[in-house]
Order: sequence, then structure tokens, then C-alpha cells
Amino acid sequence: LEGKDGDYAQELRMLDKMAKALRERRFNSGAVKFDREELHFDIDEKGHPTRCYFKKSTDATQLIEEFMLLANRTVAEWIGKKERSKSQGSNPKSQTKSKTFVYRIHDQPDPQKLESLRMALAPLGYKVKTSGTRGAISKSLNKMMEQAQGGREQKLVETLALRSMMKAKYSTHNIGHYGLAFDYYTHFTSPIRRYPDTMVHRLLTRYQEGGRSANQDHYEELCEHSSEMEQTAANAERDSIKYKMVEFMAI
Repeated sequence: LEGKDGDYAQELRMLDKMAKALRERRFNSGAVKFDREELHFDIDEKGHPTRCYFKKSTDATQLIEEFMLLANRTVAEWIGKKERSKSQGSNPKSQTKSKTFVYRIHDQPDPQKLESLRMALAPLGYKVKTSGTRGAISKSLNKMMEQAQGGREQKLVETLALRSMMKAKYSTHNIGHYGLAFDYYTHFTSPIRRYPDTMVHRLLTRYQEGGRSANQDHYEELCEHSSEMEQTAANAERDSIKYKMVEFMAI
């Protein structure tokens, strides 16, 4: 991707071109552009930080990300879309109920949080829509963050904008994913580290083998538990970063 030749160079460049097209289509559809840098530490054999740095998103990481999103969306659509009942002919109102599934959902921003964001950033010269269509609000947020790009208040704008969003969570009741502008989305691609991905793999296997719909109440309880554990893990991650920051500054 950086112009060098090697194994599968042509194929990788084609995938990169496809990933960029998928990414552009997402944003044109109303996805919110949060490309935040992540703080990382190099740790010695005793666990002490020796270096800190921001990890930036590259074409390679974005390529992987876009195809992971595509896999997640495809699996969710395959199971989640309601099929017309064959016994009812072509009547569009006759649909069979979709089978129980685990979705990654993200609700639209709370109007009050958007208003708080508008009031906080207005003195700095930034504008953001607090009402209107789903696409209009997301495009307004993207425009605001693009204006802040490279400025001294960029981190502040991105942090406040992120806090104005609702938290994504797991549920058997699909409402779509606002931030990604997807009607169907799940977590399918990391079963080694996320229990919801494991649930998705098990349900997918069950349905591919012709199994009946799983118990929705049971899976909704698992989704609620997974969402709670995700928040606990996120809090622990933030605390660990703060701890390592203090430890690094004390060197």
C-alpha cells in the first residue's frame, strides 16, 4: 500500500481501492467520522512504561476495518432481514418474523446532549445541528470535526462530540447503528476476545443447520450482561491508561 512490491501486492492494492470506496459510501450515507488517535505505551519486562505515543490510523488498518465492518453487516443482514412468507405470495406486508439474533445497536444522539455540545463549542466558532434528519445531524458533526482538524482545540472538539453520542450496546432488538449508518450490524469478527461474537457464531451455525429461532428473552439477558461488562472493561482500560501516564511522568 506504500508503493512497495511484494507478495500479493496487486491484490492488496485492489482491496485498498475497494476499502476506500466502502468508506466513502459509509460517510455519504451519514456515518459519523470519529478517527481518534489512541495513546499507547511501550512497557519493559517489569511492566514500567518506557515510551508513550499516539497510534494513527493508516490505509492498512482502515482496509482491515472496512472489511470487518462489511463482514459484520453482511452476517447481520443475512439473519436479520425479514423474508416474505412464501405462503402469502408477493404481498409486501406479509413477512415472517426474523430469528433471534445479537445486534450491535447505536441510537441517535439525545437532543439535549447535542444542545449542550452546541453551547459548549459556540464560543469557539463551531456550529452543529441539534435537530433535523439523521443524515443532516451526522453531516453537521463531520463538518465540525473537519473544521477542527489540525487546530489546537481538535482534541476538545472530538472528545465533546463523542460524549454527545449515545453508547453503543448489544441487543436482540435491532434499531440499527447510527454512528456507522447501518440498518443491520453485529459483532462477528473477534470471537477470541468478545463473548457477543461467540454468541453470533453459535447462532449463525444453528441457523445454517436449519435450527429454530433461539429464545429471545435468554439472549437479551446475555446482551444486557455483555453491555455491562463492556462498560466495566472500558472503565478499566481508561484507568490503566491514566495510571501508566502518571507512572511515565514520574520517570
